[in-house]
Amino acid sequence: MEPILLMHPHHSMMESVELDSILAHESHRADTQTNWPKRSWERLTELGCMRWSIPTAYGGDDLSGEALMAGYEAIAASCLTTAFCFSQREAAVRRIRSLAPPAIREEWLPDLARGQRIVTVGLSQLSTSRQHRAPALLATALGNPDSPECYRLHGDVPWVTAADQSDAMVIGACLEDGQQVLFLVPTDLPGVTIDSPMELTALLGSRTASVHFDAVEIPRHLVLAGPAPQLLGPMTGGGLETSCLALGLVRASVGYLAGESRDRPHLNPIVERFETHLQSARRRLLGLVRNTLSSDAVLSLRASCTRLALRATQAVLTVAKGAGFVAPHPAARWARQALFFLVWSCPQPTATALLTELTPPVAVN
Repeated sequence: MEPILLMHPHHSMMESVELDSILAHESHRADTQTNWPKRSWERLTELGCMRWSIPTAYGGDDLSGEALMAGYEAIAASCLTTAFCFSQREAAVRRIRSLAPPAIREEWLPDLARGQRIVTVGLSQLSTSRQHRAPALLATALGNPDSPECYRLHGDVPWVTAADQSDAMVIGACLEDGQQVLFLVPTDLPGVTIDSPMELTALLGSRTASVHFDAVEIPRHLVLAGPAPQLLGPMTGGGLETSCLALGLVRASVGYLAGESRDRPHLNPIVERFETHLQSARRRLLGLVRNTLSSDAVLSLRASCTRLALRATQAVLTVAKGAGFVAPHPAARWARQALFFLVWSCPQPTATALLTELTPPVAVN
């Protein structure tokens, strides 16, 4: 990969959005060290990325869905760790802009557009994590049951990216009757405790950690949605943004293979096949962005993009040979990062599809 400047995304050509040399230069450190990738995050602000999803009324660019996907893919191709952190910020921004009362939007969105605050999400406990156990985070309504003055939170949010770097988190909790509520929770509220970052196999700089809540009181004006059943909907965990980041990793891998093919012509058919599959997956992704989302189609795309990321990164490691297994060569890093898509918000239909393919056929004697 020859990293170059990340341009403002064009709405119709994901492949035209170029990569960024600073993000790429910092990508090894961001993946392998638990230090927050400060320079990479600053770079996103310099490039205007913080404005992309913010409405123009609050100082943002309000880009189309296609343009956002183009930008997300380019960031992921430059540095997947930074892209992952940014995706969690974007997930929080989407909920603030669509669910928050006007006062919250006016307080938070302009600062977010300028890159002066950081927000993240902690929602996996409502969708893909710990679904076989009792609710990880419980909310109790205080005051009038029909119009609570506030909610008291007890329990844990097991996965929060950049928790200790964020000013607030969009989190989800369950009431005793099973209904769900979404909150915007400032990280400095009394009773909020953030663990040390997890020692992940990849993406260490994301500083993903568990967050604990001990009788944390959330005033009513910080309620974003609910109480209601299944607030996150059926496609949570298999969303298009996750698939888009997987394609960014494929793009980086195909770029490496294409570079190697200049001196090794026998690689040309392999490069062409990967490029064909990458372009096909992009078309499917953009088709889902433009049209009404189908849960089955979104989950099917997620499985396809994960498979493609696994294959492309392992192809790079095979082509790089032993040199690719020595840091800081990107081959082993990309291969490790591809494994993340097997566990990151991986809903059961996607996991089942991947397990089916990974399981060898029945042996014939």
